[in-house]
Amino acid sequence: MRTPPAHVAPPDRARKRRRLARTTLAAAVVAALGGSGIYIAGAQAEEVAVPGRVQAEAFAAQSGAQTESTGDTDGGRNVGWLADGDWLRYDNVSITGADLTARVAALNTTGGSVELHLGAQDGQLLASFPIASTGGWQKWTTVTAKASRVPAGAQTVFAVLKSIGTSDFVNLNWFTFGPATATTPSATAAPSSSPSASPSSAPAGGGWVPVDQARWSKELAAFNAIEPKAVPPGTTRVPEFHTDCEVANSAPDDPIVLPGLSGASHMHTFFGPKVDAFTTTDKLLSSTTTCNAPGDLSAYWVPELRKDGKPVPMKSFRVYYGSRVKDPSAVKPFPPGLRVVEGDAKRQVDTPKNAGSNQFWCAGSAEIGRSADGNWPVCAPGGNLIFQLVFKDCWDGKNIDSPDHKSHMGDPVNGVCTGKYPVAVPDLSFMVNYQSLGGDGLSLASGKPSSMHGDFMNAWEPDHLGALVKSCLNQDAKCGVEPTFAGG
Repeated sequence: MRTPPAHVAPPDRARKRRRLARTTLAAAVVAALGGSGIYIAGAQAEEVAVPGRVQAEAFAAQSGAQTESTGDTDGGRNVGWLADGDWLRYDNVSITGADLTARVAALNTTGGSVELHLGAQDGQLLASFPIASTGGWQKWTTVTAKASRVPAGAQTVFAVLKSIGTSDFVNLNWFTFGPATATTPSATAAPSSSPSASPSSAPAGGGWVPVDQARWSKELAAFNAIEPKAVPPGTTRVPEFHTDCEVANSAPDDPIVLPGLSGASHMHTFFGPKVDAFTTTDKLLSSTTTCNAPGDLSAYWVPELRKDGKPVPMKSFRVYYGSRVKDPSAVKPFPPGLRVVEGDAKRQVDTPKNAGSNQFWCAGSAEIGRSADGNWPVCAPGGNLIFQLVFKDCWDGKNIDSPDHKSHMGDPVNGVCTGKYPVAVPDLSFMVNYQSLGGDGLSLASGKPSSMHGDFMNAWEPDHLGALVKSCLNQDAKCGVEPTFAGG
């Protein structure tokens, strides 16, 4: 039986950016920026379609980016959390002239540039936009650049971020590739609400991916028809079941964040089925797994942990499925094809003892010290290094993925899934145990301990997941890998 509670949220679930003094605009505020003539609309303003303009959030793939509501003119969303080496890919871009523009905002005084490359991240340089501080992360200005050539036909364009600093240095709202025209397509935009023929089988892209409503409705009807098993006396009244998984493989791939781009990610450790950059839910459903819960073909992964540059062996990996809502009978199974990322691979801050979230700690023995940099515990003999990662458990009811792979999920409010996130789903908690006593020489493939994150691609067989949710979670009863009950 585990020692720590399985479903207690970390003390600080907020993702703290590496940016300093970032300003959040009130939704109704309209502010003039000095004498520039640029006005900031409300932070929830609707996007205004401008022919020939490519919205920054319309990327087809990305590395290191997140999207957020913007206060800039034209509304929509802007793309931020962009640092040196990050990139955005735009497909089917028509370049109609040599005069290019980009709408940017920045608070980091280090600055840098946004390079546009054709066909690949290191492809022919089309143009480079210089980036300097604009005085705020929502203080926008338009910068210009000259294209080195004007290629004919639809192009794939990579926006590659360059800076001598290591912190986020720019927000992007949109680009133009020559004069705006009413007939020129600007890019293949990320899907927002249009139905997909097979959302669960398509690789994750850069936008919103709607749930297959027909399939979801069918699975919900089958779930509602399940008769829960009677809970026997002596059962521990905690909404819980779990799955235990062995390592399936390790690879520098991420089929959620970087689908179809082999070797483009930092190294991940995968649990469940074997995973590569081309993995989809449908492929998982026809695979074999290292997880022991019947019907669980889902994929789980975390960044590789290293000691002096070498992978640290895993001791165990368990995923608890529980509920943090007041009424666990409201929990529904995951929708088909759900993909979620928890944590922030770009967060690179120190995590000394008692720093709050993103803490590795000692299981089975006491912490007897810290590494020289203060970020890693030193565990007494008999114990091991462990990390617990708790996911969000309220779903928007519409999308199985989002541009940042997080915005379709939220937290309960006063114990209730409501507002933008009305559907309660199981609360995932990764318990990642390593064969290590901690100490010096440790690092994640993504960087510091604060960059710890996890990915989940749902591939549960609906009847098995439905039975566990109905008998265990909905009835506030502790189970194991099947809907059989446990005490103690």
